[in-house]
Amino acid sequence: QVQLVESGGGLVQPGGSLRLSCESSGSIFGGSVMGWYRQAPGKERGLVASITWAGNTNYADSVKGRFTISRSYRKTSVYLQMNSLKPEDSAVYYCNVVQGGRDYWGQGTQVTVSS
Repeated sequence: QVQLVESGGGLVQPGGSLRLSCESSGSIFGGSVMGWYRQAPGKERGLVASITWAGNTNYADSVKGRFTISRSYRKTSVYLQMNSLKPEDSAVYYCNVVQGGRDYWGQGTQVTVSS
């Protein structure tokens, strides 16, 4: 069983930065993919960024060049550096791990971009 805990959300002004962290407990295996998703009110949850065990990354077009996903040395934690934030980035951000054919989710952390 894998449990995920996100942190780092909050209120930031447009153009500002935030760094989200996701710490896992339980076993994270080789071949797993870790990622960040977000869901705004009235919208579906969608992928923001993902990173494989080998370090290959994938980003939503809307965040390319502004967000950077990374994984800890032991590959059990994942981070999302968010720069040049826009109001449309406001959402609940969820950490995700896919391994062994199963999806694991954190409880989410709120990011609000507003002046």
